[in-house]
Amino acid sequence: MAKRDYYEVLGVVREAPQAEIKKAFRVLAMKLHPDKNPGDKEAESRFKEVAEAYDCLGDEQKRQMYDRFGHEGLRGAGMNHGFQSSDEVFSHFADMFGDLFGFGGGRGGQRGPRRGADLEYPLTIEFLEAVKGVEREITFPKHVACEPCSGSGAKAGSQPQTCATCRGAGEVVQQAQMFLRIRTVCPACGGRGKVVKDPCTGCSGSGRVRTNEKLKVTIPPGVDEGMQLRLSGKGEIGEPGGAAGDLYVTIRVTEHEVFQRDGTNVLVRRPIPYVLAVLGGDITVPTVDGEESLVVEAGTPSGKVITLRGKGIPAVHGRGRGDQLVQLLVEVPKQLSAKEDEILRELAKAQGVKVKEKGFWQGVFKGFTS
Repeated sequence: MAKRDYYEVLGVVREAPQAEIKKAFRVLAMKLHPDKNPGDKEAESRFKEVAEAYDCLGDEQKRQMYDRFGHEGLRGAGMNHGFQSSDEVFSHFADMFGDLFGFGGGRGGQRGPRRGADLEYPLTIEFLEAVKGVEREITFPKHVACEPCSGSGAKAGSQPQTCATCRGAGEVVQQAQMFLRIRTVCPACGGRGKVVKDPCTGCSGSGRVRTNEKLKVTIPPGVDEGMQLRLSGKGEIGEPGGAAGDLYVTIRVTEHEVFQRDGTNVLVRRPIPYVLAVLGGDITVPTVDGEESLVVEAGTPSGKVITLRGKGIPAVHGRGRGDQLVQLLVEVPKQLSAKEDEILRELAKAQGVKVKEKGFWQGVFKGFTS
């Protein structure tokens, strides 16, 4: 089923500022929250759809990509973040739902282990690598599970103990008024549900150690400046039992001395002699695939653009390619040889065109070269 327009999902106009987008999301999230609509599959589906829309429009970079290329552009750049469950929504927007509902995660009794943080890695590639695609090995710092304690944080031979304050729930309930109870993160265990009595010396009880991770990244053909590739589960490690975050590889593309990019099209400026522009002829032009022959028609004006169909940049994870646009720039010489001067004056005379007379030194020069 085709996805709805994200602006339509949130009920805002395309020019809406971030504050209005965030407000619209908050209102809809409150209305469609699963705890307010138990067993309502349609409301849950809408809840996930609203979260997906805000995940895009609430991020300026993703929003610009969506405005320019739509859903396909997000999918091709690895920016499309669909949600499979309501709990995944709560995990992704933990801070916001904490503000909305007064406790972490936004859903009573279903907090669970925290998901790991997302990471971003800027990767610079050459222009033609962006066009053709490339595989790169990257190295980036991240936390991984401590090997001696297997990520538990407890010294070898011991285990984390169930928190006595929350009895393993990770949350405590406070009675605010007669009929109002507020759930908050357990202050004793920090929401983990367990406490470490005898910490591991390798990680000081955190269960994590910092390391430099190596990873091969496949860049698909057609990527553009600012696009992001999402590598699921390659970010920071989560709490024990929690999912790892994602790694976002942000593409940076160096400029090319010949090619200029406009979407999936490539622009090349090709100087040609004025004689060729007048009489016509064949030339070669550079393309992203190599040299290409091109016919210049007689009487071609400077600035004329010739389109080479299908010689541009491939659509990311899509079908087809853009075009190459060749702009012909007619070069008029500032200096002429005696022979060229003579021929052009004869032509001007034949066409009845009055031209500037030769100066004294031009005559002297002709005498030495004739």
